[in-house]
Amino acid sequence: MVYARSTSIRARRDHIEVAIGHVRDEVMPVLMEMDGCIGLSMLVDRQDGNCIATSAWHDEDRMRASDEALRPLRDRLSVMVGGGRPEVEEWEIAILHRDHTSRPGACVRAVWVKIDPSGLDHALEAYRSMVLPAAEDLDGFCSASLLMNRSTGRSVSSVTFDSQDALERSRESAAWIRDSATAEARVTILDVCEFELTLAHLRVPEMA
Repeated sequence: MVYARSTSIRARRDHIEVAIGHVRDEVMPVLMEMDGCIGLSMLVDRQDGNCIATSAWHDEDRMRASDEALRPLRDRLSVMVGGGRPEVEEWEIAILHRDHTSRPGACVRAVWVKIDPSGLDHALEAYRSMVLPAAEDLDGFCSASLLMNRSTGRSVSSVTFDSQDALERSRESAAWIRDSATAEARVTILDVCEFELTLAHLRVPEMA
């Protein structure tokens, strides 16, 4: 089992590059020296300032043991970019599938959903059997992942595309896939957002 911690911060738009630089130059070197860490990614929406940094871990215990050391880095980043209190979430990486490694200019569509905890296994199978094959057929598809919190049912699916153009061209098809899959999996969509993939250093193995 592989785990992840995501930290979301709303930065001022003119501080986006500051946020990216801090995570790349200050946070990532510290993380990569920590026992059990297997990488970091960062998503940015330059329009609304939403920044999400996600670290991946070999196991839940080592992920949680790292939190105290990382908290000051998160708080400092929030102050630097004029953001509010960082929102931290912990996940199980239930599925990860790569067609190929992401390239510069890659973009991500993330969909947050709520699943009845009693239906998590059914939703997981629906994602594996419906969403993944359909997403792979989209032009410019790079990778897809599903992160789950089994205690709350909150989950997030992320699909990475090679470019902004490919992301935009996929919108209609992605909406159809989303509607079909959510009906089959009996989940509630909470939010849909599109991001630039500014850092891509996750070393999570194939988990499809």
